Amino acid sequence: MFWFLMVAMVVVIAAVTLAVLSSGDGTGAPATGGLRDVQPDRPADPLPLDRPLAPADLIRVRLPVAPRGYRMAEVDDVLDRVAAELAERDARIADLRHLLEQARNEAARRGGERD
Repeated sequence: MFWFLMVAMVVVIAAVTLAVLSSGDGTGAPATGGLRDVQPDRPADPLPLDRPLAPADLIRVRLPVAPRGYRMAEVDDVLDRVAAELAERDARIADLRHLLEQARNEAARRGGERD
């Protein structure tokens, strides 16, 4: 009985080894070509590059998840982009407010000259 179990175990181990190492096409030759290419698990850029960001863009953005949370590089890229655009908008608003104040002062000065 012992010898029968030993032979059965060797046969099972040999069959599993051949199944793992064979190509699966019946020839018994090793598999060639390797694994298939992996589909990317993250978008190339979740934010539009051809225009300024809109609130809807930030609502739609979905950051890829890594094994322990979000990918830090992706989150940093999105936050850097949002911060740069907010800084640009704040600077533009400040410039427009300054121009508006100058225009008001000029209008007040011209209105005072007419009286």
